Amino acid sequence: MIQNDILGVVLVYGYVAVLLVFTGKNLSKKYPILGRKILHIMVGNVAFLLPIFQTREIMAFVAAAPFIILTFLMSPYSPITSIKDRLSASGHQLGLVYYAIAWTILAYVFFAHKEVIAIGILAMSYGDGFASVVGIKYGTRIYKVFDDRKSIEGSIVMMCCTFILCGIALWYYAIPFSGGLIAGLILLSGIAAVVEGVTPRGLDNLSVPFVTSCLYWYLIYHVGFFG
Repeated sequence: MIQNDILGVVLVYGYVAVLLVFTGKNLSKKYPILGRKILHIMVGNVAFLLPIFQTREIMAFVAAAPFIILTFLMSPYSPITSIKDRLSASGHQLGLVYYAIAWTILAYVFFAHKEVIAIGILAMSYGDGFASVVGIKYGTRIYKVFDDRKSIEGSIVMMCCTFILCGIALWYYAIPFSGGLIAGLILLSGIAAVVEGVTPRGLDNLSVPFVTSCLYWYLIYHVGFFG
């Protein structure tokens, strides 16, 4: 493990620990749904720490994979009573476990193209997170997929947030902007919103990042669509 990897692991763990303390002590007791949604959204900022890592295995199996275990232990299925069900005030009971699984797999597969990982993480965190918040609060045009209630308003917000945050990520990773890139991001964001809307039972924490990252990677590195 080289020095940059150590720094990356420390920053990721420290950042998530601060979020857990903040949402756990200051929000989750009084506003459990809000606390969980803020955690879901803000964890996505790890996408901006990825350039620090220089080793694929460290990013995937040391920085990301342990959160699969941690989030499971804080789910309703945990064998540890004292921390059981800490992260499931709303949404699917294993939603954040799926979140960690997605990050781990993306980190390993797309390590050489870290902006691809970032796009998947941000679509999942900010896009899906704000879609849920707005859908719950303001959604009036409801549709159902496998008994899951979604809203048109939430899907629109999903598309807009994904477009904005993915654009910020590509700027951060110094990807040159062009008309093709902007058109591609609109297409990508629309598909991400559709995927979120039709994926049932919390599985959008898997489907959204995988589809978004893989589609971006295919379009830019194989088709040259964003050129």
